[in-house]
Amino acid sequence: MKKNIKKNRFYYDTDFLSGASGRSVRILSEYYGPLDRIKKNNINNTIVFFGSARLKSKEQALKDLDLAKTNQDNSNIKSLETDLKMSRYYEEARQLAGKYSSWSKSLNSENQEYIICSGGGPGIMEAANRGAAEADGKNIGLTISLPFEDSGNDWISEGLNMKFHYFFMRKFWFLYHAKAIVVWPGGFGTLDELMEVLTLIQTKKIMKRLPIVLYGKEFWEKVVNWDYLVEIGTIAEEDLDLLYFTDDVDDAFDYVTRFIKNNKIEGPIF
Repeated sequence: MKKNIKKNRFYYDTDFLSGASGRSVRILSEYYGPLDRIKKNNINNTIVFFGSARLKSKEQALKDLDLAKTNQDNSNIKSLETDLKMSRYYEEARQLAGKYSSWSKSLNSENQEYIICSGGGPGIMEAANRGAAEADGKNIGLTISLPFEDSGNDWISEGLNMKFHYFFMRKFWFLYHAKAIVVWPGGFGTLDELMEVLTLIQTKKIMKRLPIVLYGKEFWEKVVNWDYLVEIGTIAEEDLDLLYFTDDVDDAFDYVTRFIKNNKIEGPIF
């Protein structure tokens, strides 16, 4: 009897669900599925980490460099030395996520918990989930199906690895409960995520002010000429007040926690 029911119902028809006609159902599932999971885990506030999937831990960067030197693979030495230099951001993201998680737990209120949220992949995402997990903090990984990148890491809390197909639904959930955002050096995806947040704030689609930390002054000053954008009038000078630049874990921690304490950012942000 049950087999016949499944056979004759569209919501059991994988050809229909995966085809063009089932697209709206798939989109809705990427709204209601995460919503159900988030409610079950009583999550109301997140601190979101954006950053490159390609950055390595210091341990891995040293291991790869030592191996290349042992094998006398000089063609790759320069890039591996860059990996080692950039690994500081992995380690500092890990440290900062741990500090936020420990602070959140000290608030002694489930409704005031601030859960670390990342894209759930390697690099900075892994560092964020790892730092939170090492501090015994609950953390979220909003993973996505990609042809060239691992999805999910070993540090995401049980039941909070949520995989998406649609980037726009994933970005919705990045921001819906966000109370702070820390953006680390990254590529196209990181820049896309940052610029979308700034656009939503500028156009009042996000109604509440969020602390946005750009971690890595040298990187951000070289990648985006913020002053030039003001100079030529494509952004207003006060738009730069949306951003906080730092190179220090303690400074980033103090800025965000102080901002949250002094500004009641309640409920969903848009």
